[in-house]
Amino acid sequence: MLLAIDVGNTNISLGVYRGPELVANWRIRTQLGRTPDEYGMLFRDLFNHAGLVFSNITGIAISNVVPPTHADLVNTCEKFFAIKPFILDPSKDTSIKIRYEPRADVGADRIANAVAAYTLYGGPIIVVDLGTATTFDAISETGEYLGGAIAPGIGISTEALHRAAARLPRVDLTPPPCAIGTTTVTSMQSGIIFGFVGQIDEMVTRFRKELGGTAKVVATGGLADLIKSESRTIKLVNPLLTLEGLRILFERSSKSST
Repeated sequence: MLLAIDVGNTNISLGVYRGPELVANWRIRTQLGRTPDEYGMLFRDLFNHAGLVFSNITGIAISNVVPPTHADLVNTCEKFFAIKPFILDPSKDTSIKIRYEPRADVGADRIANAVAAYTLYGGPIIVVDLGTATTFDAISETGEYLGGAIAPGIGISTEALHRAAARLPRVDLTPPPCAIGTTTVTSMQSGIIFGFVGQIDEMVTRFRKELGGTAKVVATGGLADLIKSESRTIKLVNPLLTLEGLRILFERSSKSST
């Protein structure tokens, strides 16, 4: 079995795979300063709840955009699983052509997303990842990673609005009944939800034009389903796209080393 770990700025996503089958998955908060023992106990609790044990795991793949957590996670893998993990490193990975300069600057999660999107759905394709940042990534018809765009995420933008404006409350991220809000809450929901949907649809439209007009679109991240319900461009949602990409890249790496 494979344990796939995607470390993001806000959350860490974990998935256990038996071949291509997802057996269990979890999402925990990214917290700087966790020791290997703390990770180990947390992972053990999650495994126990799913009826799994550490000895089930024969491989580990990690995508990480939070460098301070790297050493402790690697030590966790070696101490509790006796496994040296596969680390997705865009500067060294050769399984996908990356047209980004310098290639080391592109996030590992974005490369995992690109590989999964192209493998599962074909190209050209656009990935919209609704995480701490909202990222847009373009993959060509032949599977090349062409680059993308980065914008502030919905969550951090909403929190910044609340903190910077004394009279604006925190609001649930649910679509209001109409664009013209009649209360402060519905006005904020309109601006946030419909505003971000407009941003995403406009970016996808521009990406499609540059890709030739026919690119598919897949969204991932915690708010992907919410945005899809209002978007005219997003038709596919895969909340586990990054973990799928890690699984695919791990399998390719294992085959190339044998």
